Amino acid sequence: MENNKRYESGLHTMEELFSPEVRAGMEEMKKISPDFWQMIVSTGFGDIYSRDTLSLSQREIITLTTLITQGAFDQLKVHLQAALNVGLTKEEIIEIIIHCAGYVGFPKAVQAMGIAGEIFKETEEI
Repeated sequence: MENNKRYESGLHTMEELFSPEVRAGMEEMKKISPDFWQMIVSTGFGDIYSRDTLSLSQREIITLTTLITQGAFDQLKVHLQAALNVGLTKEEIIEIIIHCAGYVGFPKAVQAMGIAGEIFKETEEI
């Protein structure tokens, strides 16, 4: 895919996943490294997230699982919001975290569940 099309596709996918506030925070990366921002949008969301075979909700299930596995909890917050935005339910997210406990251990699952609780509370307040 041509570079401009990849970037535009990535921006469109990000609009589906993330709120305007989250996207604005993510765009701070441009100030630090415009090249890295280009890679995130074009490769991460233009090439990978924009593929046709899996839905955005399926991709978010994979993303949540891998972030929990890595202990990447700051990124987990953003992707929990994205998962809700693309149709995953609170119950499905809770079940993903419970399922991960058997593979990644209770400490990571406990932390993920706490973060999910914060996101659920924020979402209910909106």
